Amino acid sequence: MSDGKSEGVAPNAQRLLWAGFMAILAAGVGFSIRGGILGQWAVTYGFTMTELGDITGGGLTGAGVIILAGAFIADKVGYGRLMAMAFLAHFVSAIVTLGAGYAYAAGGKDAAFNCLYWGMFLFAVGNGICEAVVNPLVASLFPSNKTHYLNILHAGWPGGLILGALLSYFMNPDNATPVDWKIQMSIFLIPVVAYGLMVFGQKFPKSEASDAGVSYGVMFSQLFAPLMIILLLLHVLVGYVELGTDSWIAKITGSIMASKQSGLLLLVYTSALMFALRFFAGPIVHRISPLGLLFVSSLLGVAGLQLLGSANTVALCVVAATVYACGKTFLWPTMLAVASERFPKGGAITIGALGGFGMLSAGLLGGPGIGFKQDYNASTKLKENSEAVYERYKAQEENSFLGYKVVGLDGRKVGVLDDGGKELDRANKILTDAGKPADELTGWWADAQKSAPEDKKVVDEAVLYGGRRALQLTSYVPLAMAALYLLLILGFQATGGYKAVHIGGAGPSEKH
Repeated sequence: MSDGKSEGVAPNAQRLLWAGFMAILAAGVGFSIRGGILGQWAVTYGFTMTELGDITGGGLTGAGVIILAGAFIADKVGYGRLMAMAFLAHFVSAIVTLGAGYAYAAGGKDAAFNCLYWGMFLFAVGNGICEAVVNPLVASLFPSNKTHYLNILHAGWPGGLILGALLSYFMNPDNATPVDWKIQMSIFLIPVVAYGLMVFGQKFPKSEASDAGVSYGVMFSQLFAPLMIILLLLHVLVGYVELGTDSWIAKITGSIMASKQSGLLLLVYTSALMFALRFFAGPIVHRISPLGLLFVSSLLGVAGLQLLGSANTVALCVVAATVYACGKTFLWPTMLAVASERFPKGGAITIGALGGFGMLSAGLLGGPGIGFKQDYNASTKLKENSEAVYERYKAQEENSFLGYKVVGLDGRKVGVLDDGGKELDRANKILTDAGKPADELTGWWADAQKSAPEDKKVVDEAVLYGGRRALQLTSYVPLAMAALYLLLILGFQATGGYKAVHIGGAGPSEKH
């Protein structure tokens, strides 16, 4: 591994690299903890899987919008000011999100949904500002080894997933009352404070293009190069398959292994693999080129998702998750490196546009789409097995995605079934003590619990089927990616091979 101190072009290169690492780690911690408390939100507020997908998708959408906006103003506003804005956005997001309980008490389910959605949106705004800064920042700090250091930077993401999942594991025990979700969600503020302290008072460099005097018009024009358009399309697919799947993977694998705790531990394991592997991207790239690494990664993603969708034992889940983790590890940071290497005159704009498109895809397509696929397939399966049980547990409203419609299962009703009404009883005791009417599901449960043991078997089977099918269908996305990467590899081979481009007429670097 190269010595970052000798390669960095600024004296504080290492400090800024690790500050960026902590900022991305904060995003990973918040993302992972949120995945662990989706069940609490469903049970407490009565959300369907699609509605939960909309909330998680809202967070990713916010990041995508801000990365795009930040990319266009990064050099003009300054990296330091943008990081201060990110710090503020993260704190405001915590206040809005933690107010969901008060919103529910005042305005019901819709008010709670809006509070969580916009809280996640603001959380993602902070993440997006950080992403808009740290990617071009690290590319500028380590211009001779971008792929390697961008992968190290993005090791913060699985590092955050590990910490968040471990916290969720201990705070959301099986068959026991979990720690209040508001306490869990607050923990992401710890790494936020850490990156704030690390960047305070530091001098930030400009992007390579800005430092070389490239005009804004030339930077912007790089977005319309044919290769750049292909890279943007590819990153839309990367965002869908990586971040969209990450929103659901712990929940789905937890269903497969019949334990939400096991799903969290599997997330810890796969994130640990990603964390370790991202420190070795440099040596791998020097052997097979960035595009070769992306091609192999896509094929592993296809295999991993297909295997996860058919796994029926804990052992098979672990094997499948290992393949999937190895596949997705290098996709996001290596794509950023390719854009920066091939279009250095784009500065923060091209690399930021790539990240923005990926986040928007995850938020608008990945999170909601995978949630919808679960709702659609679970509902279809349950109706096939028992129309009466489906009628008992279906949601009141129809969900839609890209023109397709389905009435999914009511997450709150399924939650009452899962715990045998314990949470409902607890809620009713609180309402009774406060002199308020009983929960609206009390009458429904009085009738539904008569057939609960039989219902639970078919409902669990349907939910498991929905999760598996969602993963199998998602595998077609990395399959399309692999085809596009192969075409790019063949195209570069026909013109002398993949080479990094440098500003200032130095020409391409050596062939990888």
